[in-house]
Amino acid sequence: MALKLMYITNNPDIARIAEAAGVDRIFIDMEYIGKDARQGGMDTVQSHHTISDVRRISEAVKTAEVLVRVNPIHEASRDYVSSKEEIDLAIEAGADILMLPFFKTVDEVEYFIRYVNRRARVMLLLETLEAEDVVDDILKLDGIDEMFIGLNDLSLGYGKKFMFELLTDGTVETLCLKFRQKKIPYGFGGIASLGKGMLSAEYVIREHYRLGSTCVILSRSFCKVDNMTDLKEVRTVFDKELPKIRELEKECEMYSRYFWENRKEVEEKIKYICG
Repeated sequence: MALKLMYITNNPDIARIAEAAGVDRIFIDMEYIGKDARQGGMDTVQSHHTISDVRRISEAVKTAEVLVRVNPIHEASRDYVSSKEEIDLAIEAGADILMLPFFKTVDEVEYFIRYVNRRARVMLLLETLEAEDVVDDILKLDGIDEMFIGLNDLSLGYGKKFMFELLTDGTVETLCLKFRQKKIPYGFGGIASLGKGMLSAEYVIREHYRLGSTCVILSRSFCKVDNMTDLKEVRTVFDKELPKIRELEKECEMYSRYFWENRKEVEEKIKYICG
């Protein structure tokens, strides 16, 4: 099954271009509480999108889902509304999926699930060492629809130099296995266009298939809209680069199916042998 591709934008015109090219989810990023402090100096997306953006994107797209990353669980203050009100407003504005970032405890996840109350799908962004420590307890909760591993913050927590180191030290693989055992769909990280990125996207995509991932973010470097003056340039990038990703996926799916079918047969034969 093809990866669900997610693209971050609050521009309705770009959202429609991405949707037409085959992007599955338009990602509205409202998270800002504490983000500047923990990611200061990093070349990461800090979008500061708003409820108005959720509404505009929801009205602009027809087939793509609207994914909204809200803020970590918080109380109301002089500067922002409470988590409950923020979640209510996002759902009313048209969010199909709500993502909870930077949680550390089971209680935070319970609050989030309760606030959403099945009015939208729940995606948890696991990106703290504290959350990883209690992930088994978190996965016992009802109401989790998807998991996503946030490589940026999680790698910072581990003191890594490069976020994709988590693919080679067993961190991502261990988490994916836990999600798969609970039959919860999952994804991780972001990709540029093929041949681009410090670790070329084709290597990362193959890891997604090896690990059974179901979704990935198209990174800011996939389409550098800030450097473009014309929507035609944006459309050209999506129309040219997205089919390349889908073509590579066909190859990945063919080989991953072969190995998964072999594993299934091995399991059946071992069960037979062990009687």
